[in-house]
Amino acid sequence: MTKFISKLKAVKWKHYVNYIGVALAMLVFTLVTLLGEPKSSTLYLLENITMNIILAVSLSLVVGFLGELSLGHAGFMCIGAYIGGKLSSLLSAGALGDGIVNLIISMLVGAIAAGAFGFVIGLPALRLKGDYLAIVTLAFGEIVRTIFQNSSEKSFGGPMGIKTPRFDKHYLFIIGFVLVLITLFVVQNVIRSKHGRAITAIRDNEIAARATGINVTKYKLLGFIISAAFAGVAGVFYSFANFNVRPVTFDYNYSIEMLVMVVLGGMGNVSGAIISATLITILNTELQTVLSGDLAVLKDIIYSLVLIVIVIYNNAPKLKAFRDKYNPKAILHRVMMRRRDAGYVVDDAARWDVIPTKIDMDEVLSTDLNVTESTLKPDKEEKP
Repeated sequence: MTKFISKLKAVKWKHYVNYIGVALAMLVFTLVTLLGEPKSSTLYLLENITMNIILAVSLSLVVGFLGELSLGHAGFMCIGAYIGGKLSSLLSAGALGDGIVNLIISMLVGAIAAGAFGFVIGLPALRLKGDYLAIVTLAFGEIVRTIFQNSSEKSFGGPMGIKTPRFDKHYLFIIGFVLVLITLFVVQNVIRSKHGRAITAIRDNEIAARATGINVTKYKLLGFIISAAFAGVAGVFYSFANFNVRPVTFDYNYSIEMLVMVVLGGMGNVSGAIISATLITILNTELQTVLSGDLAVLKDIIYSLVLIVIVIYNNAPKLKAFRDKYNPKAILHRVMMRRRDAGYVVDDAARWDVIPTKIDMDEVLSTDLNVTESTLKPDKEEKP
């Protein structure tokens, strides 16, 4: 028993917090579904939450960890939704029907198709950065949407889109939670591996990473391919959650909404991306219910204001002391310290990095090394 407890203490539980949280949520809502009859609106909300978590976590790999500003995530989702949705419609007419086999095959094909386009978009990322890459990815998303919108009715339905099979609404959200766990498993293991360290090194300083022998081309393409593939999976999931796929859904506003999820949760923070995707999905659903007609435009204004507030909060120098004191990690640390026994000796709070000094601690102090004859002459002459 003692060995078992010691092994539990040795486990780095912070690496499994996301898995545990998602698994518990899946278990709770599954029990609610089995024991009662939940509202259709609740099931639809759960489907959207799981789908947006997949999108936010996958986009965080490119924006948060790779450091590239991508606004074409809705384009990758659109490719997965149309390719996977079209395939699922063809398979449902055959012997497979609308079952789980159809869903798995469609998701694999949608992920491969979106990942292939992620490779194509990753190539310009080798030479473009910042605003220029954002413009290219934004244009890519709009081009993809326009192509599907102007397609023929026999191929992809044109402006009206294509009809897709609807999976059983009582169980589709469970598949959504499973897909979230798979996304977390892939993304978090990539981040914590040597490949993830190489990706974050490229984000911090690409020139230094290249100088140390990191294959920048390889890891940029890897980040874009993985991110696009999971966006394609989310697109196929969307096609099964709705009766049809229409191009108007995947406009640039949806890409900006995904970016807000990543920024709101914190750049390079997977747990934050999960929480922000959940909150924004709930907020979006409520706003669509309350704001109808001409008032629907206020939703975009609210997103813009949220993004502005976040940028000011994260970058304002006068708020640094407040951020350091009231961030979740610092609050959790204070709570854990209070629970320790009285015999535990804590470090003095007067650390050198927070004490105001006249000279910054990172400055190099210079010493006058000018040598004169007076300094070389001894105070007293030595007797022979």
